[in-house]
Amino acid sequence: MYVGLGIVFVYGAISFLMPVLISYGIVPDGQFGLGNPIFSAPSIDHWCGTDRLGRDVCIRTLAGSGVALKVVFIAVSLALLIGIPLGLLSGYIGGLLDRVLVLLMDTLYTIPVLLLSVVMAFLLGKGILNAAIALCVVYIPQYFRLVRNQTSQIKSELYIEAAISMGASPFWVIRKYLLKNVLTSVPVVLTLNAADAVLVLGGLGFLGLGLPETVPEWGSDLNMALVALPTGVWWTAIYPGFAMFVLVLGLSFIGEGLENLISESVSEL
Repeated sequence: MYVGLGIVFVYGAISFLMPVLISYGIVPDGQFGLGNPIFSAPSIDHWCGTDRLGRDVCIRTLAGSGVALKVVFIAVSLALLIGIPLGLLSGYIGGLLDRVLVLLMDTLYTIPVLLLSVVMAFLLGKGILNAAIALCVVYIPQYFRLVRNQTSQIKSELYIEAAISMGASPFWVIRKYLLKNVLTSVPVVLTLNAADAVLVLGGLGFLGLGLPETVPEWGSDLNMALVALPTGVWWTAIYPGFAMFVLVLGLSFIGEGLENLISESVSEL
């Protein structure tokens, strides 16, 4: 887990420092390759080479880390804020509300992740917020199902029935007893969803549906590199692909570490 935390910390530091370094001219913008040779191989001047527009691949790949983290953070946060309350209400109240929400979420859950995100991105258009919303819709059912199932099991406990018989309101029961019990496994799902969201965002960019071309994004860079790859221009593909792989690996390490910690804590009780 600590390896994963270190990887994500490095990516976060890069995304935080890149705008500062670019604004002070310490590193080139990387968005525009005016004056740079196109498809230049890695060299001292351009450590990772340049792409078909003469843009510095290294700078664009590093800048893409900030874009990926921003989109994933917004998407997962929105999914949490929507999926968890809906799951609590559905599991606690039951009845018609529960049946309607379960039907809706199960329908969304059965659609393949990339297909659903492609449809949402196509409807919303390109942009950071739109891409985040497209990913958010994909992950809401996962948090809903997790929280709803746990809430349905916990609400039948004797201490909750005693609180209800003493006149406790549903809001008080949910906030006091249910919320803290159902949130224990959420961090594991969160980190694994974040890792998956990086890949889905890359898939959207590869299909040309994620972000505008002017925004540094690994998926769109891989899409542009695909044409030049057969001609021996390998550097435009390997660096953004490797950056995506390492970030997904780091987030997966965190998720696996959290799962082990939670399992050990439960076994000690």
